[in-house]
Amino acid sequence: MLIAAAVCPHPPLLIPEATGAPGAGGAELRRLRTACHQAVAALLAERPDLIAVAGGARHTAGYPPGTPGGLHELGIPVTIGEGYGPPFLPLSLTVGKWLLSGHDPVQAAWWGIASDAAAAECLRLGEKLAALAARVALLVMGDGPARRARAAAGAPDPGADRYDERAAGALASADAGALAGLDPGLDGPLGIAGRAAWQVLAGAAGRDAFDAELRYRGVPFEVSYLVASWRRAH
Repeated sequence: MLIAAAVCPHPPLLIPEATGAPGAGGAELRRLRTACHQAVAALLAERPDLIAVAGGARHTAGYPPGTPGGLHELGIPVTIGEGYGPPFLPLSLTVGKWLLSGHDPVQAAWWGIASDAAAAECLRLGEKLAALAARVALLVMGDGPARRARAAAGAPDPGADRYDERAAGALASADAGALAGLDPGLDGPLGIAGRAAWQVLAGAAGRDAFDAELRYRGVPFEVSYLVASWRRAH
């Protein structure tokens, strides 16, 4: 049963070592890191039996718990975890592994969801993850629209703004139905890397009620990032 969730983005620069200097990246990046750390701390405070980490990947697949994370495909010689790669976790799960590092160990399940997966596949995976233990916490890794960064940096983008409003509203109100209804057809045109993972959350939550907090919303690097916490309503 899903008891709590944290939603975080996965830019590689969230990992300080990726910038070349720990703590570098400017005030906005530090604000984003803080929001992510707070969301993960709130997740762990619920004392889950299992943390399931889900994020976009090339293919839908589970990964053994000891699989290391790495930024080597990006040309950055950073490894997260004590294992030896390759293979490494995909970027989304690598950042998730970094966010969980330094905390007391909790049993974890690592799942990549194909970034182009249909909504039904995402919902099924979410249901599967929620059933793995009596008390499951879900760490969801996903980015919002990136079209500004690749096409019109700094320019208004009504399509991306509309999508941001819908996704942010769904995460802020724990509206699993709204997440489930996000259109996969917009992923390519808007450069969205988080839709599939957010729909995994929708499947895990089902029709249950959750309290929610939107901890961060911003567009550093011209990419939309959202950080949210969900907690089962009592």
